[in-house]
Amino acid sequence: MNLQHHRNCEGITRRDGLKLGLHGLLAGGFAGALRATSAQASETSPGQLKKQADACILIWMDGGPSHYETFDPKPDAPIEIRGKYQPIATQTPGVHFSEPMKRLAAISDDLAIVRSIRHNQGNHGAGNHYMMTGAPTRIPVGCGAFVSFHPSLGSVVSEQIGAPDGIPPYFSIPSMSRSGGPNFLGAKHAPFVVPDNPNRSSFQVRDVTIPSGLTDQRFSTRQQIRSQIDQLRRIKDAAAGDPVVAADEFFAQGMELVSSPQSQAAFDIHSEPDKVRDAYGRNTFGQQALLARRLVSAGVPFVTLVQGGWDHHVDLFNAYDKKMPPFEATIAALITDLKERGMLERTLVIALGEFGRTPKINERGGRDHWANAMSVMFAGGGTSGGQVIGATDRHGYAAVERVLSPENFVSTVYRKLGIDPGQMLYSPEGRPVHLVSDATPISELMS
Repeated sequence: MNLQHHRNCEGITRRDGLKLGLHGLLAGGFAGALRATSAQASETSPGQLKKQADACILIWMDGGPSHYETFDPKPDAPIEIRGKYQPIATQTPGVHFSEPMKRLAAISDDLAIVRSIRHNQGNHGAGNHYMMTGAPTRIPVGCGAFVSFHPSLGSVVSEQIGAPDGIPPYFSIPSMSRSGGPNFLGAKHAPFVVPDNPNRSSFQVRDVTIPSGLTDQRFSTRQQIRSQIDQLRRIKDAAAGDPVVAADEFFAQGMELVSSPQSQAAFDIHSEPDKVRDAYGRNTFGQQALLARRLVSAGVPFVTLVQGGWDHHVDLFNAYDKKMPPFEATIAALITDLKERGMLERTLVIALGEFGRTPKINERGGRDHWANAMSVMFAGGGTSGGQVIGATDRHGYAAVERVLSPENFVSTVYRKLGIDPGQMLYSPEGRPVHLVSDATPISELMS
């Protein structure tokens, strides 16, 4: 497995994330990563509303991308603030993006850019948690912390919406974000992690087929033996936390996934025409985005694409020169492909990180953490494109117009997917927890 190592300033790599994620929960890639479905896709839970989208692909730019060098350029600011890139005109009259965003600028009429989300969590652990859950951390946490004080967006979608039989409802590719877990919702609502590189010619999601050398008869016999063991008494009290109950759920879902034609078809990225694969980009992220499209086509309601390497304290511009062109081209290809297939109207695509970057370029040619301003890209899922919501001041120091919070962002995602962000959840111990403390969505995005 040729995972690229993208380190944030505290030294956490994507490989570290895999080690700490649910992929190895039960000492095996497949068994520990499988997640049970809580409801059939056709059912409606008490917390559901009329929805605008059936699925969400969340592109998580881990480390915190610069708002200056993406969607909020400041050409009139001094050079030490505006940086080397020039603003470029977009498809939308009067709207400009930064120079590296050429492909997205060409489809800006399909995009809505929010420039005015701000919060007070200026380190990776707390910022990630706040944007991934809509809840600030209850206690201070370190920059490199893997934090889980509240269920993540994907886990809530898993619990409240579910997916068709045989397919997990929540995927995270190629690792789990540090705050992408289920907290008190339970391990069955953690993401199914696909760490393997779909750009490889040998790509195959490990353990979703019967192992070679194991005949159908031997496989059936092993199922029967396990079924007999499963007659042993289980601790049914959820608060007691019997791990064997979770293991039973994983195994049952694993059997469904192994035997599900729908899941096998969803993972078969090699069946895509070369023209489509080329459009997404013959690179790791490009093919991960294509896999995400295949998963939502199969009925998966939430997919997170975790892309590290956005913590540019040093040499930001050389990094963007290399990293941004293929990255933003893939996002544009994903949106265009969904639109051409008639899927964009019902699929929400979002790109963001935990915060923006400092106004002044530091002495090492980079920008540091800055939670006073950030930009978030939305497309699809009933969102009106060709608009910019909110604004930062003329030098990009802080959001000053239509100031919004992580709670507003998360509530918007829930409302788009038909989930009531104002509902009360209950922990296994019966403790009431607000899903989102401020359930007000961003009205401009709620067409």
